[in-house]
Amino acid sequence: MLPDEITFLAKPWVTIVWNDPVNLMSYVTFVFQKYFGYDKKKAEKLMMEVHEDGRSVVSTGTREEMERDVQAMHEYGLWATMEKSS
Repeated sequence: MLPDEITFLAKPWVTIVWNDPVNLMSYVTFVFQKYFGYDKKKAEKLMMEVHEDGRSVVSTGTREEMERDVQAMHEYGLWATMEKSS
């Protein structure tokens, strides 16, 4: 098995943050830095995906981990869902 295949099998779920008309880009960047511990550059890249593409995959992991991340995003006021990785 290739390393990418092992990662895929080990982390079959993703958390997606969706664009909304309410939250400022700076706030979304702040949330990604604070909750996920991403550096400013990565947090801004993900925020721009949300802003420009309407969505961004912000984390991968087990179903339980993604349920926790989605709940956290909701607590920060962001629109997030989870789905099985494709």
